[in-house]
Amino acid sequence: MIYIFDVFIIFLLFGVFGLIHSLLASDELKKKLVENIGNKIAFYKVFYNVSSLFFFIVIYEISPKPDLLIYEFNFPYDLIILSLQLIPLAGLFWSLKQNDLKEFLGIAQLIRYFNNQYNQQELDEKPNFRTDGAYKICRHPIYFFSILFLLLRPSMDLFYLTFALSLVIYFYVGSIYEERKLLIKFGDEYAKYREQVPRIFPKMF
Repeated sequence: MIYIFDVFIIFLLFGVFGLIHSLLASDELKKKLVENIGNKIAFYKVFYNVSSLFFFIVIYEISPKPDLLIYEFNFPYDLIILSLQLIPLAGLFWSLKQNDLKEFLGIAQLIRYFNNQYNQQELDEKPNFRTDGAYKICRHPIYFFSILFLLLRPSMDLFYLTFALSLVIYFYVGSIYEERKLLIKFGDEYAKYREQVPRIFPKMF
């Protein structure tokens, strides 16, 4: 029974994190900030990233840690699983390489702000819509490769499994909100892309 309670608490805590994370990412909130602070919205992306990391670490640390072992591979199978992890790790770097990391981290926004080139209509980030490379296999390749990396483990306990499933749920729900914004910004072009390419898991899965 204690394990069920622990799992519930973990899901609840990461659900709260996901809710806060999504609210802070909403365009409605950013537009209200623009009304009050103008082009200083350029600083928001850095704030968003730092606060998200902080809250994630706090929730991770305060979550119960049920240590019920689900499975464990022994040598040499553990090395095989670890080797397989290199595939989604490479895919993750491939996906990230197609994005502007400075824009993602909020550095590019600060550079534009201090050069008096920031357009507050962009809110806190220039919209990014890619259909090439990793984005040909699914609409959210970063999520896909992250999920594979999380689940390919030589050992699995109840805490890590619950933690990983919480992130999978968050990725899926988060992708819905992301796509709503992309649909508004790119219209029919994105709608057509969405019809042709799977959301997170490629068709082979």
